[in-house]
Amino acid sequence: MKKRLLLAACLLPAFGFAQKIDSSYNNWYYEGRMDLYNQLNNQPADILFLGNSITERGEWAELLPGRKIANRGIGGDNTFGVLARLDGVIKQQPGRIFLLIGINDIGRSAPTEVILSNYRQIVAKLTAGLPRTKLIIQSVLPMNDGKLAYDYLKGKAAKVKALNEGIVLIAKEFKLTYLNLHELFADEKGELKAEYTKDGIHLEPAAYVDWVNWLKKRKQL
Repeated sequence: MKKRLLLAACLLPAFGFAQKIDSSYNNWYYEGRMDLYNQLNNQPADILFLGNSITERGEWAELLPGRKIANRGIGGDNTFGVLARLDGVIKQQPGRIFLLIGINDIGRSAPTEVILSNYRQIVAKLTAGLPRTKLIIQSVLPMNDGKLAYDYLKGKAAKVKALNEGIVLIAKEFKLTYLNLHELFADEKGELKAEYTKDGIHLEPAAYVDWVNWLKKRKQL
């Protein structure tokens, strides 16, 4: 797969110029994960987790013993990268998919409407290609600014809120289950709970245990 950088233009009437959007995704790490996943996509899966590093870091197979689990997270991935790799997901014919994506688009300052356009295309392709699969939409997680190790992500809480509001509408449009993960992961200020993270965005391993238990209580697993 060739490395590429897609440059999209978004008209910003208030400023009267077009903004170039960094939509790149196909780096060495993405390619390595895809080399692996392409060899595994013939294996059927009961449950497939689709997203970026937050998904990839989950030990889902150990947390859900006895289930056929496919972890399709790729660290650093964005909505452009997920959209580009859906054929493999569809090929695997999972019984249900948990989708969580968007924070890396925000980190690159992609406009919310561009992220949501990609998100809607992801959902449309998955629902068309997997009509018997239950697609579960999960909200983008909150971050903890006080612990954030990445300056480019600080002060993005409003962007996360706006993106999640748009994702809710897409879930309603396609009549899909939407899970607000902030109910579990956010503190009283709306930030990612300090005990769940060391760097303000990624989750501690123990947080995944709470995540799975939360999903089970909501009868999604």
